[in-house]
Amino acid sequence: MTDVTKEQVLETLKTVRGPDLEHDIVELGMVSDVFISDGKVYFSITVPADRAKELEPMRLAAERVVKAMPGVKGALVALTADKKAAAAAPAARPAPNPPHGHAGHDHHGHDHGSHAHAPQQQPPRAGKIGVPGIGAIIAVASGKGGVGKSTTAVNLALGLLANGLRVGILDADIYGPSMPRLLKISGRPTQIDGRIINPMENYGLKVMSMGFLVDEETAMIWRGPMVQSALLQMLREVAWGELDVLVVDMPPGTGDAQLTMAQQVPLAGAVIVSTPQDLALIDARKGLNMFRKVEVPVLGIVENMSYFIAPDTGTRYDIFGHGGARKEAERIGVPFLGEVPLTMNIRETSDAGTPLVASEPNGVVAGIYRGIATKVWEQLGGQTQRPAPSIVFE
Repeated sequence: MTDVTKEQVLETLKTVRGPDLEHDIVELGMVSDVFISDGKVYFSITVPADRAKELEPMRLAAERVVKAMPGVKGALVALTADKKAAAAAPAARPAPNPPHGHAGHDHHGHDHGSHAHAPQQQPPRAGKIGVPGIGAIIAVASGKGGVGKSTTAVNLALGLLANGLRVGILDADIYGPSMPRLLKISGRPTQIDGRIINPMENYGLKVMSMGFLVDEETAMIWRGPMVQSALLQMLREVAWGELDVLVVDMPPGTGDAQLTMAQQVPLAGAVIVSTPQDLALIDARKGLNMFRKVEVPVLGIVENMSYFIAPDTGTRYDIFGHGGARKEAERIGVPFLGEVPLTMNIRETSDAGTPLVASEPNGVVAGIYRGIATKVWEQLGGQTQRPAPSIVFE
């Protein structure tokens, strides 16, 4: 069986008609770069933002013809939209408040004036379609890297699980996926009918990460639209089953990928991870402002590496200064979710893929994470049945 080439894929895609029904999608310049890795083909189709929903059959057709090619094991195709494409098709755009569809680059496309401020009563934001079966999707984010965000996300997810909820975790860090290592999961996920992917599982958590699908070298050359495609597909085309909470481990920082994710995914809220130093808090503030800009409620701040516990004596040392995140949370009026100490075994268990909440469920630190999970769940309204439905479902 010969390897499939980009040229063959593009040739095949010329059989798919564009929205004008006269020209094909390749001719119309709608197809992004095509990446092929391990027999799987990845690309996105750019469409006018306001027509994303009606053009879903076109996406399916493109996926179908590529999957039918000899030598292709699977295809990951997504619709991405940008303002330019939408502006080029004004006739299709309804005059009042157009829906933003999959508005990949539409960073200013939200009408801030029209929404109530109480997060639980917001009307559903246009273009954000809930994921059937998932009660609430929450993001774990940080203003910069190196603050232990992924470790916090894993232990928060395990804390929610320990509190009796059904939990999944989506690793949205395409360029540096850490869930395979943190949860000690290897191998490739299986597919149902060559389309829907079964999530991987460990410690009772359902897990999806780009790290299971492609090697990191492949992901490193992806551009923005490809990243969006992959994320939305990992969200919507994975057999998550019934979950109370899906925790999304966001990429570090507050750039394009994060904004897109915050705009396109129906987030019920976000948890910001910070360390005590003022510098990190400035970065945390960036994260807070980003979520406020896209009207995602901030569920609270976690202060990570808050203080040091000496392994030999158990003495507590505030080596980074202390209480910065709590003060910041009070100042800006968001809940303070808890302080996680810096201990050697958080580090070691993370690297070994045996997170503390799972490996030492009765330990002090596991108790802290479970407490944080309880507060997060309370912020979501605490109902097991579909918290904040106005945000999650259209």
